[in-house]
Amino acid sequence: MTEPRFTPLSEASRQALIAVRDSAYAPYSRHPVGALLIAESGRHYLGCNVESANFKGLCAEAGAISAMSAQGEREIVTLYVIGPGEHLCTPCGDCRQRIREFATPDTVIVVLDGDGTPLKHYTMEQLLPDSFGPENLPPA
Repeated sequence: MTEPRFTPLSEASRQALIAVRDSAYAPYSRHPVGALLIAESGRHYLGCNVESANFKGLCAEAGAISAMSAQGEREIVTLYVIGPGEHLCTPCGDCRQRIREFATPDTVIVVLDGDGTPLKHYTMEQLLPDSFGPENLPPA
């Protein structure tokens, strides 16, 4: 399998990603997360996690996907995820399935450290092997 290719973040995009992460509402976990999604059009969509007292929060990746979908776009080219520290902050299981819904085999998911330096990158197959997707359902 070939390694996925991705374009490094510009300084402006890196700063926007750090800013959206720092805007996260995470009073319970104290684990702010930001996501920056680049759609097929080249437009960028940002999201941050938003927690609630009932523990049914919104993940950063879900927020970015929602922003993309609200603009009528349906394909993720690259998704960057940033947590607060030096360790991997990979998408949760629910978000892996959400990303899968809008991913192609060429989609790249890049996990950054708290300063915005890439730690690891994945294809959708690497992130969610043998996944279930729209093609597994009968036609509508």
